[in-house]
Amino acid sequence: MNLSRILSSLSIDTLATVPGGTPVRSPVDGTKMGSVKFASADDATAAIERAHAAFLQWRVVPAPVRGELVRLLGVQLREHKQALGALVTLESGKILSEGLGEVQEMIDICDFAVGLSRQLYGLTIASERPGHRMMETWHPVGVVGVISAFNFPAAVWAWNSALAFVCGDSVVWKPSEKTPLTAVACHELFKRAVAAFNKENPGVAPEGLHELVVGGRDVGEVLSRSTRVPVVSATGSTRMGKAVAIEVAQRFGRSILELGGNNAMIVAPSADLELATRAITFSAVGTAGQRCTTLRRLIAHESIAANLIERLNRIYGSVSVGHPLESGTLVGPLVDSAAYEAMQAALQDARSQGGEVFGGERVLQEIGPDAYYVRPALVQMPAQTAVMQHETFAPILYVLTYKTLDEAVALQNGVPQGLSSAIFTRDLGEAETFLSAAGSDCGIANVNIGTSGAEIGGAFGGEKETGGGRESGSDAWKGYMRRATNTINYSNKLPLAQGVRFDV
Repeated sequence: MNLSRILSSLSIDTLATVPGGTPVRSPVDGTKMGSVKFASADDATAAIERAHAAFLQWRVVPAPVRGELVRLLGVQLREHKQALGALVTLESGKILSEGLGEVQEMIDICDFAVGLSRQLYGLTIASERPGHRMMETWHPVGVVGVISAFNFPAAVWAWNSALAFVCGDSVVWKPSEKTPLTAVACHELFKRAVAAFNKENPGVAPEGLHELVVGGRDVGEVLSRSTRVPVVSATGSTRMGKAVAIEVAQRFGRSILELGGNNAMIVAPSADLELATRAITFSAVGTAGQRCTTLRRLIAHESIAANLIERLNRIYGSVSVGHPLESGTLVGPLVDSAAYEAMQAALQDARSQGGEVFGGERVLQEIGPDAYYVRPALVQMPAQTAVMQHETFAPILYVLTYKTLDEAVALQNGVPQGLSSAIFTRDLGEAETFLSAAGSDCGIANVNIGTSGAEIGGAFGGEKETGGGRESGSDAWKGYMRRATNTINYSNKLPLAQGVRFDV
């Protein structure tokens, strides 16, 4: 499927080729895919006002009815999975299997949210006062601002928006400037879902329920600063997250932050090395190392390290790097020149800090001067040095060895980030220790699977500089609602709590 057919099937061929718009280039070959109109700060403010007006109407629609709209969004995603997945691949550079997997993740979260629309449970709480009942209820919170990154240009929006819509909120979305066409396509598919919904429920889904604002930093700042946006969900770098968190906190808003990951895997003496090698490879080189859950640090027991490194050297030397739409390709391009330069700078730092680098060079330069394909890098390090304290968004895997599990856990936890982690072991005690309070300090801790590829059923997010936010499954929906504690007196007396007497 070529680009023009993809854009046409998604009905965005005109929206993706705005005369005089900001050009959009594909990391696959560096060529121009289209052009889009960037929103101004004033445009963003107007979008927030429209979304707020929509929220006032949407919040009183019964939650199961709101769920029907999300079900219809899932229908649109199913119908356009191939085209949207291919667009994700062309615009972000991930291989087609991963592009299609991203759309499937969107479908899955829609299914989850539809069920959730009938399960926004509160609590009944025992009261100490006779003739009284206490309860806890959840209510829509308002406009939810979503700021997403290039590496998951569609799924992160769906994680946030599907939950926000069933929770009774409206959404204003600022996508990455690097992947605006995917955002335009998602917005158009949502509009189709709204049209189908309003055909059966005339006028129930209001204009402005979802607003798309493609733009730069100034648009993100408007979202972060607006008191009309009580919740801002931001996915991206730690630097960006800190800026958003400060702005939102200054107005006592709420942030859902999913930021940098510097993820580690411990491979214990009892590990199944064949299984571990496969998991390491996908986690470390999938999406060209451009996932927040990418495996960046491998901590192998000294008794099996040589065997494991030999296996990885063979795979790293032969793993297929190439055009992400071609069958058999496992590693596509880096997103742009800045990503390539950051990778090379990190490898140089690793060498200067005693590291031995295998791979990491640029390949396939004949595709085009603005296409940055690289061989994944495996780096044996003498210790957890300064370069390993930082997340480099590229396929670099640093390898360390350890003697004791306590040492391995200390190495894993000894970085500022705390997103995803894993251990490969057949030892029950090691596995349970890793998952205990004395083990991994990350938001995601896995046993005998890699650090990447989380399912939508669990809450997604991490600790420390990862931001502490949670998106997707479990009870992450509570982040998109406000909580109220209610006390009802159904007696003819007015007793006070704690035995206080106040006779008038």
